[in-house]
Amino acid sequence: MLARAARGTGALLLRGSLQASGRAPRRASSGLPRNTVVLFVPQQEAWVVERMGRFHRILEPGLNILIPVLDRIRYVQSLKEIVINVPEQSAVTLDNVTLQIDGVLYLRIMDPYKASYGVEDPEYAVTQLAQTTMRSELGKLSLDKVFRERESLNANIVDAINQAADCWGIRCLRYEIKDIHVPPRVKESMQMQVEAERRKRATVLESEGTRESAINVAEGKKQAQILASEAEKAEQINQAAGEASAVLAKAKAKAEAIRILAAALTQHNGDAAASLTVAEQYVSAFSKLAKDSNTILLPSNPSDVTSMVAQAMGVYGALTKAPAPGPQDAGSRGNSRDAQDTDPSLDEELDRVKLS
Repeated sequence: MLARAARGTGALLLRGSLQASGRAPRRASSGLPRNTVVLFVPQQEAWVVERMGRFHRILEPGLNILIPVLDRIRYVQSLKEIVINVPEQSAVTLDNVTLQIDGVLYLRIMDPYKASYGVEDPEYAVTQLAQTTMRSELGKLSLDKVFRERESLNANIVDAINQAADCWGIRCLRYEIKDIHVPPRVKESMQMQVEAERRKRATVLESEGTRESAINVAEGKKQAQILASEAEKAEQINQAAGEASAVLAKAKAKAEAIRILAAALTQHNGDAAASLTVAEQYVSAFSKLAKDSNTILLPSNPSDVTSMVAQAMGVYGALTKAPAPGPQDAGSRGNSRDAQDTDPSLDEELDRVKLS
């Protein structure tokens, strides 16, 4: 009992001296177990046994038997993941800004033998190594990159710790930066920089919006003009096609009328009918002379209708006279003229015109 009390008092005094010297305290321990011949080792713990002051073996979890007096349990190592708070420290960045930074370290003992005999205090050694590595890595980065590259900074610290702690039987699983404290003046400058950057982005976005709006309006006007010109072009094409179709239809109708008229003129008494039609049109045109204008042209004897009809018949006869008729054509033409002279219906029509 006295030995156990003395051992507990010594542990408390050692822990107090570590805190006073600034060293990280070791995790709480209930003291080393005594050799009671039959021992039960808990799970996830490794007991290092020395025989006559020399390393003998590591007890596995479960039932173990030791020789009294000769065997002694020298170290008890926990194989669980250990969480250690890295104290806050100052570090200077690449652009000469002093930061106050702290973190959390996660590690695990992989080899109890190396952790027991490789270093006096493994947790304290790893903590100091984490602090020095963190200061070294921060010195390689500027202030802006410290906040942007936290992940890479943590990974670099873990790699550096694992390279140095491999001979101690300890493996660093991860390192996380908790807080980064910036000096007040630097914080104000950063805040002003952020505000200026936001105003810049707002101005740029507004100008881009104005530009996009102007481009859209110009594109709309361009498309509208193109569509209007295409519509006008299509309208002109359709109008020209319609006029061409109308002219062609009129030409075809006129050609058909001329063809029918020519066929009618070749029939019996065709010349007499044509003469009558010309006479009627002449008289109709003469009757409209005084309706369209105040200035009119009158023949020398307007009351002599017979002379006007004879004059129209003469014009038609001169237009329809063949240039060089053959004997047969002359005979047939004479017969038709004789028939015209002797046609009683034509005489009656001429008498009707004279009476009118």
